[in-house]
Amino acid sequence: NLNIAKNAEQIAEVMKQGQEDVCLIVVPFFHCFGCVIGISACVSASSGMVPMPSFDAKQALTYMDMFDISIVHGVPTMFISYLEEMKKGDYKLESVRTGVMAGAPCPVEIMKGASEKMGANIVIAYGLTEASPVITMTSLDDELRDRVETVGRALPEQEVKIVDENNREVPRGTTGELVVRGYNVMKGYFKKPEATREAIDEEGFLHSGDLAVMDERGYVRIVGRKKEMYICGGFNVYPREIEEFLFKISAVENVAVLGVPDPKFGEVGLAVIKLAEGEHTTEEEIINYCKVNLANFKVPRYVWFVDEYPMTQSGKIQKFRLREMAEERFGLKDAGN
Repeated sequence: NLNIAKNAEQIAEVMKQGQEDVCLIVVPFFHCFGCVIGISACVSASSGMVPMPSFDAKQALTYMDMFDISIVHGVPTMFISYLEEMKKGDYKLESVRTGVMAGAPCPVEIMKGASEKMGANIVIAYGLTEASPVITMTSLDDELRDRVETVGRALPEQEVKIVDENNREVPRGTTGELVVRGYNVMKGYFKKPEATREAIDEEGFLHSGDLAVMDERGYVRIVGRKKEMYICGGFNVYPREIEEFLFKISAVENVAVLGVPDPKFGEVGLAVIKLAEGEHTTEEEIINYCKVNLANFKVPRYVWFVDEYPMTQSGKIQKFRLREMAEERFGLKDAGN
């Protein structure tokens, strides 16, 4: 457990967390966000903790005043809820000074709102469960632009680089896959040697599956995911799972699910469906069917019926083209900013 303990200690140091701080923990304890960034960092810094069994913006804001909370963590959707609730009630938030926002892309206006209306100098963290979890982090002294447009720089004793498809490091400013090596990287997936070999190369670098750019200062900007997984409100969503579920509907001939930008949740699902000949269904019926059988964050926000898909020469659906087309069709190009 040294990797988790050390990661938590470094997180606390970046946030200048100490005995005088009290942290409101609203993120799930089973998630590395709540377990490491929340609980373990507090233990490391001897800080107070106020845990909540479930997230409720009104109750959380009440606790911030009641318990003199100084540190508030959360995914962007939680901060959006805070800002909306603050319009309805009289909250002082005189003790709030900082917190970590992670789990999904951070909209610029939300970061500004957290700073101006909550008085919180929020930092951004990027990481993976396999990396204990935080790899890079912005600091309290970073400019707002860096805290919004980047995920900061690598924590101490971690080697982060951007590589191409041949595992060669690319020049600064060039897009490639983010890889990391250090004390924080897992030894492997439990009883899954093949998956471990795919994730960790011979040099000990963990491949994140995320496409990123590193500037000359070492600041990292995440530009997309190599894998098709998308993040909705801090939760990982795997399109294949949704696709397999939708394939159970007799009217569906083919389906492609992908994430598209959303100002509140970072990303939401889009199901692009080709109906079987002679079949008919509606967007509402598809979404309602999903709501009954899937967790809320897995339910597609949009359903788009098509007659054909953009395809590769090998017969694969070009999801990146679908995303471009969907952003144009639904006016989503700037929705995530």
